[in-house]
Amino acid sequence: MIVRVRFLPDDVTVDAEVGEALLDVADRAGVSIPTGCLMGSCHACTVELEDGDIIRACITAVPAGREELTINLFSDPTW
Repeated sequence: MIVRVRFLPDDVTVDAEVGEALLDVADRAGVSIPTGCLMGSCHACTVELEDGDIIRACITAVPAGREELTINLFSDPTW
């Protein structure tokens, strides 16, 4: 199943497969999400979904059951 993933604030949209790693989707779209540990512990890859849920992109995949997913990127000056 294909999910349309939209990255804000740059409004970049790309199609992704359910289960595809969000970091891979972002990379394919030319969107940079900072990473550190790649295990979710350092929170460098923290992003916000349109419903306000906060997730870590390095340990999250494109979820099933949706046609679209909007991801708000944070700008963390420590990374």
